[in-house]
Amino acid sequence: MSEIGFYHLTRTPMEAALPKLLGRVLATGGRAVVRLSDAARLASLDASLWLCPDPDWLPHGTAEPAMQPIFLTLEDAAPNGARFLFLVDGADSERLGDYDRVFDLFDGQDDQAVQAARARWTAAKSAGHTLTYWQQGARGWEKKA
Repeated sequence: MSEIGFYHLTRTPMEAALPKLLGRVLATGGRAVVRLSDAARLASLDASLWLCPDPDWLPHGTAEPAMQPIFLTLEDAAPNGARFLFLVDGADSERLGDYDRVFDLFDGQDDQAVQAARARWTAAKSAGHTLTYWQQGARGWEKKA
């Protein structure tokens, strides 16, 4: 079973929160897959990761997955050998148990996104995964459950 963290974005958009979390994974020598469900959104995120100021270098790509420490994809796979999965913009995975840790980031300003995250929480709990819930606070991420 995997450890799944639900990250409730209330203060910053995903494009600002995701790079810092990815940077932490890279700092440990880990590899990550970022799964999205929309091709236009994938292209937008790809561009924003190249321009993010903190951390200032996030090696990533959408092609040649074996070479990418961070692989952005629409597919439910980890062709780069990643042990960390990031689900953004409501993306889901049938392979949660294949990862050591899963990060499910959702927009707290979007009622539909919050409801969908609750449904994913319920499904993951029923499957026996270890769950944590994090919410953005004034000092950063606060563990709520």
